[in-house]
Amino acid sequence: MNILVKKEPTGQNSNSIQQDFFEDQLIKDFFGSSPLNNKKPTKREPRYGNGSGFIISQDGYIITNHHVVKDADKITVFLQDKRKYSAKLIGTDVQADVALLKINDIGLPILLLGDSQKLQVGEWAIAIGSPLEFIQTVTVGIISAKGRSSMGISKYEDFIQTDAAINPGNSGGPLLNINGEVIGINTAFMTQTGGYMGVGFAVPSNMARAIIPQLKKHCKMIRGWLGVGLKDVTPDDLKSIANQQFHAAARVVSVEKDSPADTAKLKKDDMIVSLNKTAIGGASDLRNQIALTSPGTKITLTFLRNKHLKDVRIKIGTLE
Repeated sequence: MNILVKKEPTGQNSNSIQQDFFEDQLIKDFFGSSPLNNKKPTKREPRYGNGSGFIISQDGYIITNHHVVKDADKITVFLQDKRKYSAKLIGTDVQADVALLKINDIGLPILLLGDSQKLQVGEWAIAIGSPLEFIQTVTVGIISAKGRSSMGISKYEDFIQTDAAINPGNSGGPLLNINGEVIGINTAFMTQTGGYMGVGFAVPSNMARAIIPQLKKHCKMIRGWLGVGLKDVTPDDLKSIANQQFHAAARVVSVEKDSPADTAKLKKDDMIVSLNKTAIGGASDLRNQIALTSPGTKITLTFLRNKHLKDVRIKIGTLE
């Protein structure tokens, strides 16, 4: 679907600062009257933005990106069959770049969320959206990589990378697997030319699945909090641990006082290797998993301290 966003002008007129400058009496005395004095202020026109989205329930809930609908005064949705709706913003998660909209209708066609955890690099990927306002455009590629982070796109990143063509206007549209299930929300692309260069990124469907219920209930995302600073552990650090084989770990570099981690006696230099007995993919992966865990949930962390494995139960707090 195509999403059209209208943003009303705000703030001062574009030439108001210049007018204020020439209205100063000392400036008038030196330069004389400004030609701007005889001009009426120019009326500022509304701005419009274009993006994509997809319906996830027959009663009209729609997923898109936060940046597509940011600061919108009016959101209009156009379906493939040319039906037009005014959409309401239900909730938005700035930190993961996910937003939830609602249109008033029933019996709408939907897309099902697939399991992005099962994705394999090299699988087919199908992107649908409205690039450059070409509504319902389909492009095909593969999954180029998983778990991309530290991209500077959003705070919580676990992006799927694809070479399916993603251009301006694709944002918020679905990335599908070969079975037609949504595996990601097309979010961004990297370019040195302003156009497609084969490197696009999508928020994984499993992250969206955790966020959407909270947007429905609270209109925002309430994240879990552990209270530690983390960084990745190098392969050499892991190899140096006698009789242990791990692919990734997160080193604790700081512990906040009176945090859940502090209460559980986690210490600086502990190396966390698993969450609920499932191996983690590094510091970013652990940070994302904790953030998506509901506050009040009890988890088990497995960590290495002085080359010995230890387990600890922790009750997740609320990120303020």
